[in-house]
Amino acid sequence: AADHEPGKITSRQLTEQSRFAFAALCAVSLGQLFSGSENSAFREQYLQDLVQCLGLDQSVMPVMRAFLSGLGSEGTDTFLSILQADPLVAAGATPIIQDLVSLSVKDGQYDARARVLIRHVSCLLRVSPQQLTPLVCLIPTREESSRRRRRERGRKLRRYLLIGLATVGGGTVIGVTGGLAAPLVAAGAGAVLGAGGAAALGSAAGIAIMASLFGAAGAGLTGYKMNKCVGAIEEFEFQPMSSGKHLHLTIAVTGWLCSGKYSSFQAPWSSLGECGEKFCLVWESRFLRDLGSAMTSLLDGLVSMVAQEALKYTVLSGIVTALTWPASLLAAASVIDNPWCVCLNRSAEVGKHLAQVLRSRQQGKRPVSLIGFSLGARVIYYCLQELASDKGSEGVIEDVVLLGAPVDGSEKSWERMVRVVAGRIVNGYCRGDWLLGFLYRSSAAQLSVAGLQPINIQDHRIVNVDLSSVVKGHLDYMRQMDTILVAVGVPTKEVAGASFVLPQYVRAAQKTVDDLDRAKEQHQASETQNPAEKDKTSSQESAD
Repeated sequence: AADHEPGKITSRQLTEQSRFAFAALCAVSLGQLFSGSENSAFREQYLQDLVQCLGLDQSVMPVMRAFLSGLGSEGTDTFLSILQADPLVAAGATPIIQDLVSLSVKDGQYDARARVLIRHVSCLLRVSPQQLTPLVCLIPTREESSRRRRRERGRKLRRYLLIGLATVGGGTVIGVTGGLAAPLVAAGAGAVLGAGGAAALGSAAGIAIMASLFGAAGAGLTGYKMNKCVGAIEEFEFQPMSSGKHLHLTIAVTGWLCSGKYSSFQAPWSSLGECGEKFCLVWESRFLRDLGSAMTSLLDGLVSMVAQEALKYTVLSGIVTALTWPASLLAAASVIDNPWCVCLNRSAEVGKHLAQVLRSRQQGKRPVSLIGFSLGARVIYYCLQELASDKGSEGVIEDVVLLGAPVDGSEKSWERMVRVVAGRIVNGYCRGDWLLGFLYRSSAAQLSVAGLQPINIQDHRIVNVDLSSVVKGHLDYMRQMDTILVAVGVPTKEVAGASFVLPQYVRAAQKTVDDLDRAKEQHQASETQNPAEKDKTSSQESAD
């Protein structure tokens, strides 16, 4: 790929035709990804900034607005062809993608929608995360460091050395390095922010921009801890699971605690790969341990293998009512019902408090992705519901992964929270999760449980993933997390090439439940094919 020199806007070196095509491609993408009225101001402002960044005349704006509205979407291939034919892009589109990152962070606010756009355009231009390699980190001499440490401004700026752009999937890496002063910071930051942005780091405004991106004093979520009980919440804080600073972050929320290997909040997420800056939420550990102990007791001592099989088929048949459960199991329900109900209530309160923390930008003005299982997914669900209740919460949340979520799966509740998520909402479910069905037995007749079935909404942001082949019971959401992460497209240490929730935005919409049903029918029909036809069909399905 072409070198991306600090201080230069590479995209301005494109031909005028290519610059127009680049702006048009982004305009069409903005219109497709963020069509709601709540995103209109963001779309308009981002497009204005992009046209100015590319050095295009303002007279092109009416045409670009037409692309935003949905006109010209059939011309995407033409725009791509023009761009890819440009000599500057022929060797790779990485430099112009870096320009999009620079544009997106120039004001000290990295909107989640901007990051989703960058991922989408990168996919269209065939720029993989691996192609965006880190830039060289500049190291000062000892004399330079000593001299610059004496300057007050240097002491403030040393937190904010930009050491280069890593991957779109992994994010832009920010190093927190001591003893580095303004000139060095400006040199290192130039590659990402451009000459003007890098020079601005030597000013009070520059300090404010970096503090805005990464949170007050650079502490962000690491320094956040609830000083006193808030309502029904006793414990709420964040534990870092990675070092360094990134331009986006991921918060993982554990659903319960067990003894032994899974006694900590971080344990289930040990295989989580490059998802930016990583944190796990520590919440109500006393109650989550009680719940974990109760679930283990119920499974180990009270339910025979025969009963488990019977319950499995009961849930699979869709008859989840109190009348279908074995009397012996109902008699033992007191072991788990109380801790479960307590944690249900507390998880909702914790989710609302998490929304307040994110809304106040404790994490800085950068995208946040959320992933959780069981009651951790419930925390995230109520966080999104709380954010959706306030206007102006768009652009905070990038992607969401809910696994085995004990929450309402109705269309109305999910449509409400979709608008505050810029990227994808993954619903990982298992139809045979009898424990989740049992815990919801009293309300299941009136309530569709997201962790037991797909969410039937025709929205490209909703992705349903059937985990039945991996999850045989509710406890597997903790035990099989390594495999589950791969299944839902989250990068792991073993599968590092994935981007957090694989960017499949090239498709206009995700498969609906009807599509999945048709796929099952085709699979059943394939069983009657002759061997040659069957092998051909299997090869095609693997390719898809």
